[in-house]
Amino acid sequence: MSSSDEIIDIVDEHDHVVRQASRGEAYAKGLRHRCVFILARDAENRIFVHRRTAAKTVFPSRYDMFVGGVVGAGESYDEAALREAEEELGVSGLPRPVPVFTFLYETGDGGMSWWSRVYEVRCVLPVSPQVEEIEWHAFLTDAELDRRLAEDAGDGGRPWTPDGLAAYERLKAARASDA
Repeated sequence: MSSSDEIIDIVDEHDHVVRQASRGEAYAKGLRHRCVFILARDAENRIFVHRRTAAKTVFPSRYDMFVGGVVGAGESYDEAALREAEEELGVSGLPRPVPVFTFLYETGDGGMSWWSRVYEVRCVLPVSPQVEEIEWHAFLTDAELDRRLAEDAGDGGRPWTPDGLAAYERLKAARASDA
């Protein structure tokens, strides 16, 4: 079964399930669904950063500071977060990712939206990223990541996933308000 055939929950503006559809239909029709974003840190507290493969349906060949993906039909956010983190990092036995917040992401053109739950997890295991999902990866300190994001903000910089950037900015703001 291809990922476009995967059945996912379609949700309303309040994140309540209204029906189910294939992932392909959800993308083609811009149906609101659920996603998880997991910020993975290694034993040295560095952030796993990667470049998505060109084969990805959404935001191909873009850089991201989160692993994650679409929540399957009937699957909880928490279940999806652990599944996606282990799949994309290529590990098993991760601790359960810790939820931080949920927000509604909408593309700038209004064409797509998804409820997004952001998590954090510590991965002290050696990673072997899923080659179908991840083309390149590295662990960066917060300062290194922020420097790259600032450098890439202008034309000609690395293209980052817009939903990942939105989640990261919200995460930084939440940390700043907790400090």
